[in-house]
Amino acid sequence: MASSSYHSRSNSLPSRQKPITSQIDENLNRLRASQSASTSSSISHKLNGLQDLNEYVDMLLQLPLTQQGLAQQQQRKYVEELLDGSLVLLDVCSTAKDALLQTKECTQELQSTLRRRRGLEGLVDEVRKYLTDRKVVKKAICKALKNLKDMENKHSTNSFNKDGDNGDVISILREVEAVTISLLESLLSFISGPEAESKSSRWSLVSKLMHQKRVICEEGEQRTNEIANAEAALRSFVKSENMKHVENVQNELQNSELCIQDLEEGLESLFRRLIKARVTVLNVLNC
Repeated sequence: MASSSYHSRSNSLPSRQKPITSQIDENLNRLRASQSASTSSSISHKLNGLQDLNEYVDMLLQLPLTQQGLAQQQQRKYVEELLDGSLVLLDVCSTAKDALLQTKECTQELQSTLRRRRGLEGLVDEVRKYLTDRKVVKKAICKALKNLKDMENKHSTNSFNKDGDNGDVISILREVEAVTISLLESLLSFISGPEAESKSSRWSLVSKLMHQKRVICEEGEQRTNEIANAEAALRSFVKSENMKHVENVQNELQNSELCIQDLEEGLESLFRRLIKARVTVLNVLNC
């Protein structure tokens, strides 16, 4: 399907756009091939892949021929839909950034408390505060996942008829939007943990497939979600109130912090790319 889409585009697009669109198709296919990102390393890898994809998208948008096509009146409806979608993606990215930052700050604060080794009662209270803060993060993530689902529904119901070269460009941008939605779903589900993955599985076909894989390999998945591992260790500590578990908790929190820092870097880069693409399209419309 993707291959036939590529050949159709390569036959219809002007020669200046062909090298760029072929690179975009290659990156799209690579991202689709690793669709079920469910570990920190796989999500980071896909974030890097999405950065590469957006570099070529930026090159495509900078071409005068592309800008002329997007500025045509018959394309305005589709371009405005893409701009509306970009606002949702930026909002979701902001939610993910805030979730990572809040979790990281709570993690660092708790690590500092553990190093001071205060009494058991005070330590348990601090851990409970961390778990309460995580509930707030998860609530915001659930809302963001719902917004992505609404966006997916619009994607599937909105009719779109290709109109030569310009229609091909719109089609490319919609495909880039779709893989971005998929990755953000994976990222948000990872930050929130297995519970969010279960909820999001009801919202999209890709997430359903991810959920099925998670059920089959549940134990392996849990071992590779550093944020969820830290939370599980903390819950176990609160339940047992055993100071012997502190060292394990410290290790899990450290792993979680390193994981968060890695995800933050990739997400920030994606956020900047999305802003740049949006500004470019807005400038085209306003010319």
